[in-house]
Amino acid sequence: MPARGNSATKQSQPGDAVLDALHKVCDTARAATGADTVAGVPARYVAAPTSTEQAAELLGAAAQHDLAVVARGAGTKLDWGQPPTRLDLVVDTTALTGVVDHAAGDLVCVVRAGTPVSELQDRLAGADQQLALDSPLPGATIGGTVAVSTSGPRRLLYGTMRDLLIGITFVRADGVVAKSGGHVVKNVAGYDFGKLLTGSYGTLGLITEVVVRLHPLPAARRVVTVRTSDAAAAFTAAAAVTASQLVPAAVELDQEGTDPGTVTALLEGIENGVDGRARAAGELLRAYGQVEVTTDLPDGFADLPFEPGGTGLKVTSSMTGVADVLTTARALSERTRLRVRGSAAGVLHVGVPAGTDPARVADVVTRLRGTASASGGSVTVHTAPPDVRAAVDVWGPVPGLDLMRRLKDELDPGHRLSPGRFVGGI
Repeated sequence: MPARGNSATKQSQPGDAVLDALHKVCDTARAATGADTVAGVPARYVAAPTSTEQAAELLGAAAQHDLAVVARGAGTKLDWGQPPTRLDLVVDTTALTGVVDHAAGDLVCVVRAGTPVSELQDRLAGADQQLALDSPLPGATIGGTVAVSTSGPRRLLYGTMRDLLIGITFVRADGVVAKSGGHVVKNVAGYDFGKLLTGSYGTLGLITEVVVRLHPLPAARRVVTVRTSDAAAAFTAAAAVTASQLVPAAVELDQEGTDPGTVTALLEGIENGVDGRARAAGELLRAYGQVEVTTDLPDGFADLPFEPGGTGLKVTSSMTGVADVLTTARALSERTRLRVRGSAAGVLHVGVPAGTDPARVADVVTRLRGTASASGGSVTVHTAPPDVRAAVDVWGPVPGLDLMRRLKDELDPGHRLSPGRFVGGI
């Protein structure tokens, strides 16, 4: 775990001039409590702005006092990445909520960053529309989803958050508001802010509002599931559906330990069309095991296979490399039972049980990283106990790290936004 800066241990005192300055621009500013931590690092202050303008004033005040800032939505992913190297102010985005504009005819929605994804989906469902993105963590906000770039098996058809995001408003470390596709501040013109901030762990700016592309809600769906004997059969079955003319919305793989794996294909569309495609999928998959066709998604579909206190990994590979990742995970499960779940598109999540020896977890990471890298992929440690973090390289090799550091220096020269949370200590 990175060393904690002195500011992380300071406590606000009565008559605190910094707190007074924060309170002048945001009346919710308060001294932090013991619950206001990020990956175990305590904050000094917390504030919950209610608008982009107020967030800008807040970050301007933070800049004047050289405060290190971390954004917090629902807190579902605060232990992902590395702990901040220092932390003064937590900006709580949960007051930045609501749909600003829903252009149903254009399939576009403008939504504030603190809005829970589930709340947005409920609002859109009233117009028979959806943000076609799996949200594996209950309560997660749209801003946090962008900042960490979570997605699920429906990425196979609809893409990821980066693909669905068409505009973004954020506040720079110095309190300047910037928007993608519109006015940009000097020296950053030409950057695609949406792509840059997606998956940046809050290190480049405070996201306050996003514009997303929508899709119609499907009239019907069928779920075709097959239980397979081994990793090779699971991959072959998944590849057969993916490469077919059935156009699945998702193909999810689920493998626990050395047990038989499950392949789940999600088919969406109009009633008659989906029925015919489901029958065709069943015929295709019968060669690999017993097939079940239902209208309901199986328990745990799109969920992350991470258990409390355990280690959670994200493994990427080419689509053809998925078979090797599953095979390696199955072999490793002879000593440490791993749970693998994810998309046949080449993004799998691996859960390592709580209590696993850190050296063993490090070996699992090394073995999976070697397999994934052979097909151009990577392994990232999303969440892990402190002793495991100390034993593993959380991010692994990162192409383009020098460029990423230069971009950080340009947008946040003081390195005050989520310092140390991202790759290379950014």
